[in-house]
Amino acid sequence: MEKARAYGLDAPRGLALIGIPGTGKSLCARLIAGMWKLPLLRLDMGAVFGGLVGLSEKNIREAIQISEVISPCILWVDEIEKAFAGSAGDSGTSARVLATFLTWMAEKRHPVFVFATANDIARLPPEFLRKGRFDEVFFLDLPSHEERRKILEVHLHKKGFTMVAQKFDLARIATATEGFVGAELEAIVKDAMFPAFMDNERELDTDDLLKSAHDMVPLAKSHAEVVTKLRALVTGGLARNASRVAVEKVVKLETIPGVRRLEI
Repeated sequence: MEKARAYGLDAPRGLALIGIPGTGKSLCARLIAGMWKLPLLRLDMGAVFGGLVGLSEKNIREAIQISEVISPCILWVDEIEKAFAGSAGDSGTSARVLATFLTWMAEKRHPVFVFATANDIARLPPEFLRKGRFDEVFFLDLPSHEERRKILEVHLHKKGFTMVAQKFDLARIATATEGFVGAELEAIVKDAMFPAFMDNERELDTDDLLKSAHDMVPLAKSHAEVVTKLRALVTGGLARNASRVAVEKVVKLETIPGVRRLEI
């Protein structure tokens, strides 16, 4: 850090991750906090907006001040489009809160790294993602074949299965789950265990997982137009693809110790 500062590099300001639900955006926030060994503060926008005139603006300023006092830290704003999309009936409160937050992001001097996630970029104002507020905007695409195989292996290990690569045909399952996101792959493992348990508690096998996958309709299929619009961000130069793997034709942790919920 000291060498970078001496070289003239600016401190990292923030990062935005865009993608469909279940691709591991929230998980990335927790992983970065763990890798950097920094406090992770989750900005609860539901607590920011209040019913009294001027209360929301006061709350966002206090939330910003808290993050600066705790800094260096990571300020995580999950599903940011729901907070700042605005509402026609809020007398401009959302717009004022957004203006306060944007001004702080552009002018902040404290080492507060803003980590924002979004599912629907269309609901965000264009000035929110411009350069100078975030260092980079990444798009999390659907997992590739190899990524799906690794995700399945992780969740099978979490359920206590050993020698997963030998017991399950992960390549075959990964092929059958094209278009599935990490959360859906986790659900496949969980759902497949029920019939195996009901069948005299026999051991889970590849066919159980394939049947579970066959019975599930992934979000990428039921909302294909959403994926297409999000991918257009990459082709349009508004976001960088987070995956090093080429896009094919067609990760979720509940809690981690140390994550604080920032409330007013």
